[in-house]
Amino acid sequence: MDLERDLHLQTTPGLGDASYLLTSGDEAVVVDPQRDVGRLLAEAEARRARVRFVLETHVHNDYVSGAAEVRSATGAEIAGPGGAGYAFPFVPMDDGAELEVGDLRLVALHTPGHTPEHISYAVHRGGSDEVLAVFSGGSLIVGSAGRTDLLGAERAEELSRAQFRTMRRLGGMPDDAILLPTHGAGSFCASGPPQDDRTSTIARERAANPALRAPDEETFVREQLSGLLAFPTYYAHMAPINRAGPQVFGEVPSPPRLSADELETHLEAGARLVDARPGGAFAEAHVPGSLNVPLEDSFCSYVGWLVPFGTPLVLFADDDEAAAEATTQLFRIGYDRVLGSLDGGIDAWLRAGRPVSSYPVASVADLIAEARTGGEHILDVRQRTEWDDGHLPGSRHCFVGDLPARLSELATTGEVVVACASGYRSAMAASLLYGAGGAVRLVARGGIPNALRRIG
Repeated sequence: MDLERDLHLQTTPGLGDASYLLTSGDEAVVVDPQRDVGRLLAEAEARRARVRFVLETHVHNDYVSGAAEVRSATGAEIAGPGGAGYAFPFVPMDDGAELEVGDLRLVALHTPGHTPEHISYAVHRGGSDEVLAVFSGGSLIVGSAGRTDLLGAERAEELSRAQFRTMRRLGGMPDDAILLPTHGAGSFCASGPPQDDRTSTIARERAANPALRAPDEETFVREQLSGLLAFPTYYAHMAPINRAGPQVFGEVPSPPRLSADELETHLEAGARLVDARPGGAFAEAHVPGSLNVPLEDSFCSYVGWLVPFGTPLVLFADDDEAAAEATTQLFRIGYDRVLGSLDGGIDAWLRAGRPVSSYPVASVADLIAEARTGGEHILDVRQRTEWDDGHLPGSRHCFVGDLPARLSELATTGEVVVACASGYRSAMAASLLYGAGGAVRLVARGGIPNALRRIG
């Protein structure tokens, strides 16, 4: 199998996921597509290949599937785990089921663990038994394995034990079989820190992947369930949408430009304003009550953490390109009610005579000074595992994803210096606290690790 010729990998860095287009002659299959499928369909068209099937490895917890979009655009059949519980017509792929695309044969392998219904797909050439590659979804991934706690603590041990058996099955495949996982670096679906490489081989993973090197099942289960990161709250809505079949849009909606009057009307009707500018710019001047989530790769994950699912949104962005990128990211996780973005940004808001709010920023040097005088004014908003690895003496901890539930407590404790690892999550936290009436100083650049290194 010539990967460079036959396979196209499309990554979505913020979600840490990969989608695939595999061609054979003039036929193609798409595996685990993101919802903005235009990227993959353009590649299929460039290869003059007709998409015959859309394969799903599992019912996705971290994004709205693009399978229905592909089917609508191409007429392809959706195929997925027989136990997925889909409410729409699909080709059920139980263990051993096969599909043919060109001269390739894809064989379903039941690989439960990440989810109970999870299916991987071994790729063969024609009638050969040789495994050329395996689409492993959220089971075996590069440097790790898919986490097994996303369906709740009550099923985590059961699924971890299933994942152990899955690791043994996939780890027993031929050395040179190419590993093609869906989840990777940046995904909250990984049980450990996956590598930056998106693909690998079974031999490489067998040599270095902790998920394949655990000596026994008990050790694997213990390691699988230790040190896990918190995951976004929007995850709870993805599987039900994917089982029911998401609404088909045809293309990513384009956010209309809004005047200051129109934006204010939406806010009065209950929309939430998300300001996608950097934290320092937001601190200098912003619409009162708005939430600051700077536009980076993980923008949608944190909006999905901090804004209740289904809330209508309006955007504040630097320009139309930034507004379009923010809308695309939100579309991937089902935040479809983006009502528009302010035309002209903060300058237009000021020209319209509207009020702005601001709060001060602090440097890493200020953070160190606070730590040396007791640290009680420092609020560390990193993940709990980061805090456990090292934090400033006297500081308080509240992960930014947990902050909405603790605003009434933390916004009334006097001025806090809000910090994280880089200034990204602290920007969100400072906007939430200030919007709730708290007094804040934002560490907009650098953060706790910088301060710890300099304190020694």
